[in-house]
Amino acid sequence: MNNKSQLEICEKYSVSFFASPEEFVVGVSLNVRSGLLPINGLRHPPEANSTGWYIWAGEEFSDSDDFFHPLHVSHLIDWCPYVIKFLGLPPGFRFLIGENNYEDVWEDKSLLKV
Repeated sequence: MNNKSQLEICEKYSVSFFASPEEFVVGVSLNVRSGLLPINGLRHPPEANSTGWYIWAGEEFSDSDDFFHPLHVSHLIDWCPYVIKFLGLPPGFRFLIGENNYEDVWEDKSLLKV
């Protein structure tokens, strides 16, 4: 994984780097592979071998038990490589990637509540 680009994103948004090891998992929706935009990501505090990241495509978020599937961080290069640079953001952060290279990053402290 490209930690340099992750560190650059953390610098850009003035936050501390928080690693997402390649052998850990993210929750990812199957539609991420479709090219649908926007791509959304949010990070809860990590547990066990999970990074805490949940990534999905499109405007709709589903509460369905099968919406997110576990995927090792190392496989994101094949699924959705442009999200990798955001994976160093700490828990409590979100990102959105849209058309024409649009990107947004913001803090959402509600993600830190247990």
